Amino acid sequence: MALYVQKYGGTSVGTVERIQAVAEKIKRFRDQGHDIVVVVSAMSGETNRLIGLAKEIQETPDPREYDVLVSTGEQVTISLLSMALKSLGLDARSYTGAQVRIKTDSSHTKARIEDIQTDLMRQDLGAGRVVVVAGFQGMDDDGNITTLGRGGSDTTGVALAAALKADECQIYTDVDGVYTTDPRVVERAQRLDKITFEEMLEMASLGSKVLQIRSVEFAGKYKVPLRVLSSFQDGGGTLISTEEEDTVEKPIISGIAFNRDEAKLTLLGVPDLPGVASRILAPVSDANIEVDMIVQNVAADQTTDFTFTVHRNDYDKAFAILKEINAMLGGRECVGDNKIAKVSIVGVGMRSHAGVASKMFTTLADENINIQMISTSEIKVSVVMSEKYMELAVRALHSAFDLDKSDTVTG
Repeated sequence: MALYVQKYGGTSVGTVERIQAVAEKIKRFRDQGHDIVVVVSAMSGETNRLIGLAKEIQETPDPREYDVLVSTGEQVTISLLSMALKSLGLDARSYTGAQVRIKTDSSHTKARIEDIQTDLMRQDLGAGRVVVVAGFQGMDDDGNITTLGRGGSDTTGVALAAALKADECQIYTDVDGVYTTDPRVVERAQRLDKITFEEMLEMASLGSKVLQIRSVEFAGKYKVPLRVLSSFQDGGGTLISTEEEDTVEKPIISGIAFNRDEAKLTLLGVPDLPGVASRILAPVSDANIEVDMIVQNVAADQTTDFTFTVHRNDYDKAFAILKEINAMLGGRECVGDNKIAKVSIVGVGMRSHAGVASKMFTTLADENINIQMISTSEIKVSVVMSEKYMELAVRALHSAFDLDKSDTVTG
């Protein structure tokens, strides 16, 4: 008998029929003797509906009242799922984040979990009940309802699994696991049986939307085995854990991530002086714009060209700031490009194999794809290119690193 924390996303509980199907899935686990804690999101589209209502009243909704409003979506789902479980003869009890005592800081709309009290859940599990908890929400020291940010139900699931020392946290979604890349771009993309936290974190941060980044960070920190599964079809899914396969057997590259929501900005010919990078990036940071990749090139005339990337939605705002900085620093020109994409190869196998970056660059050159920027870490290489070449690049790299073959799947 094992203790599983199962999280079901909005599409998994999007209708009454789907909620009933989730209840039947949970019953199969209970019939096998397992203890189950369930975390659910709001029904698909509900959170967006509630946000829309808030914005009809206030263009920028009050953060505290926003959290009170949007947290109600999960309250509907926990109640309906508990009813569905009871109709199948299972004893179930629902809890909001505040009721189960998920304590957070007071950062409304993006709170972080500080502590979870497990007494109520353990009592219910001991009594044979299924515990159903609202994801995405908690309560601060003053009793205010808080929310964890979009996708926060994944974090709730992992946090509960860590607090309860569960055998596994199972994330049920509309895909049946983590793939070598997006199957919509590469038809022969393969589902991975296993992947490490490091690899999954890189994949998530680089554009893979299967799991929320904070949930992967949390799982890695507390060593909670994560499994991504489909709510709509049976299968083993993908296990995300700390264990690395023998790198002799494991493929060098586990997956290819990409992000087309990128924009690039460059200051040309600014003075090459100490602190110039700070003077460029500080105003951008002060405007709450996140910077991704950075490249600085020093010329022979003691000037420097400074290039960085931001999310495409922030392009216009960042460009306006950069024009002011350029005038202040006496730079030659300020240029930008909001039609770029980032493509990344990820794999712990890079640690023990030389020539991975070279192979990537050669593959792209063979397709006549120009690389504009490069960023590397121990287990990833990212490149920026013109957006129009992104899908070609992903397909070429997927083939070059033998990810098309079914025997490259780990496990």
